[in-house]
Amino acid sequence: MSRSDSLPTLVSLFAGAGGMDIGLERAGWQTAVATDIDGDCVATLEASKAAGVPVRGRSAFRHLHDAAIVKADVCDLVAADLRPAHVTGDWRPSLLAGGPPCQPWSSAGLQQGLRDARGQLFEHLIRLTDELRPHFVLFENVRGLVTAVGPGGRPGEVLELIQRSFEDLGYATTFATLNAADYGAPQRRVRLFMMASDTHALPAFPEPTRQRSIPAMLDRECEPWVSLGEFLNGLPRPAPAEVMLANEQRGAELAALVPGTGLRTRGRVENNRPGGHWGYRQDFFLADPALPARTIRAAGTPDWIRLPDGSHRRLTWRECAALQGFPPGWRFEGRIASKFRQIGNAVQADAAEALGGVLLGMLAGGPSKTTPRSVPLPSEFGRRVKYTVAEHRTNGEHRVRVRASVA
Repeated sequence: MSRSDSLPTLVSLFAGAGGMDIGLERAGWQTAVATDIDGDCVATLEASKAAGVPVRGRSAFRHLHDAAIVKADVCDLVAADLRPAHVTGDWRPSLLAGGPPCQPWSSAGLQQGLRDARGQLFEHLIRLTDELRPHFVLFENVRGLVTAVGPGGRPGEVLELIQRSFEDLGYATTFATLNAADYGAPQRRVRLFMMASDTHALPAFPEPTRQRSIPAMLDRECEPWVSLGEFLNGLPRPAPAEVMLANEQRGAELAALVPGTGLRTRGRVENNRPGGHWGYRQDFFLADPALPARTIRAAGTPDWIRLPDGSHRRLTWRECAALQGFPPGWRFEGRIASKFRQIGNAVQADAAEALGGVLLGMLAGGPSKTTPRSVPLPSEFGRRVKYTVAEHRTNGEHRVRVRASVA
């Protein structure tokens, strides 16, 4: 038996800058292969591997130590490309993990779904699952995928298609949306996750270790969320060259805001919102230091924070990386805009670590004596789909006309 065969091996697709791998390696997994098409992401993985960044909680290990870093288009990959050089053709990884690009489904994007070529990349995760036959699969994406419109024009159809595709391969599935703040992250980042297996019983999703407030009575103790202010106070002071301060005009506008609010956007008029569908300007939001940060985005315009002297500055890229769970020694390559993009697109490492822990526990228990069975989709998914169907009925045609006028 080879060394890789004796370890809980991970093949990481759509690895990006390595957020998922960091969390899973903290939980006890060993990355065998990490692959991405983006040159800066691959350079970041290679530089971080070379830096020998210690794995938190596993002092004898270094992140990506035994990993092959592969720059490739997932459309071109086959199973042989993802097997370590010393293993045989029947080698099965313990875990295949990946988060295909979220932009087609994200509320921050154009939500083109399957019309966007990136929205079809999950098909290659399914294909490579069939070719590699991992014991477990871990899939991550934005919450918008829950209500994504499928080929038949029905909200929720894409998620059903993904579930059915894995079941057709013999994999039982379970889905949930998790908030990274519930697992110790100083960031409120809600994402959709799927765990699947063809050989082992499916674990329950990990119980939260943190929550917004602590009720007087709990069956188990649960600490409060980690606030942004508390977290930033524990970081080194940012280098002056990396700090973006507000100019006089912008500073005056920010000074008028209450933490946790931002400047309003122009209202998008819809059939049931004749006065406009108001929201915040994403590049002009004042963070609330008493709460975890809002979701870190891939844009180079993160939220502002108010300093003790009343001035304002943006979160730096290093602070955003820390909020995403990247360790201090992680070596991001590329220009500043690329660093922000890599960080914002990453899987939050604390959430990945929590998921990696329950998967590792189920792997250690050995294969199931009975055929694994899928867990029904959460009832909250049904409620979201029902609401989206009503929204499409009310505003669908109007939105189509608006998109057509902009195109």
